[in-house]
Amino acid sequence: METKLDKQANFTLKLDIIFENEDFLVINKPADLIVHPVKSLAETTLVSVLLKKYPGIKNVGENCLRPGIIHRLDKNVSGLLIIAKNQKTFDYFKKQFQLQQIIKEYFALVHGQVSKETGIINLALARDKNGKMTLAKSAHLGNIKESWTEYKILKKLKNFTLLKIKIKTGRTHQIRLHLKSIGHSIVGDDLHKIKRQKKVTLKRIFLHAFHLSFIDLNGQKHNFEVDLPAELKNFLTTLN
Repeated sequence: METKLDKQANFTLKLDIIFENEDFLVINKPADLIVHPVKSLAETTLVSVLLKKYPGIKNVGENCLRPGIIHRLDKNVSGLLIIAKNQKTFDYFKKQFQLQQIIKEYFALVHGQVSKETGIINLALARDKNGKMTLAKSAHLGNIKESWTEYKILKKLKNFTLLKIKIKTGRTHQIRLHLKSIGHSIVGDDLHKIKRQKKVTLKRIFLHAFHLSFIDLNGQKHNFEVDLPAELKNFLTTLN
């Protein structure tokens, strides 16, 4: 019997594959592409595209709606993702993420001028009664998750700051919530914005996962980097 994911697999989209072997692939996800089905299964997702090209991953993982997906990026965030092709690889990388052995770095443009050249934000996160991820300020919030984000200033602009972000934990909306907590929300983030920030015309969030480094299950070291996508490069030029 045809499943909802089988119907989704009819969608086509060319993947930007950075690396591939028999166990996994690393892709550069574009913005405006959701990783896996959430509410609207009529929408193209990364999973639907993967199933079209790699039908063998259908049963890889722990969730039938997220085959091969070890970690994720928000819909309007671009950058590097690892996709497992088999269960052994999935289990290995899941453990590596839990042990914080995988290095993940991002470029983020934030509103305002950040004062400290470097900083660490380690505020815990939790889901509120509506299921929305938020800062864990209230004792009644359940399932509190420790979260760790490090930033470094790359460039200061008149009304903005370009940051390099490194995370040890990968909580939902972690970077977005942490940067907002210090008064500097990410440009294009309409969900976690601060008051009196400068209006911009960017149609996506200025957050890009540019660096990924890890050791695979065969002991081989991998180091991947991708440049800013054109729409973010072009937006930066409008600020100079």
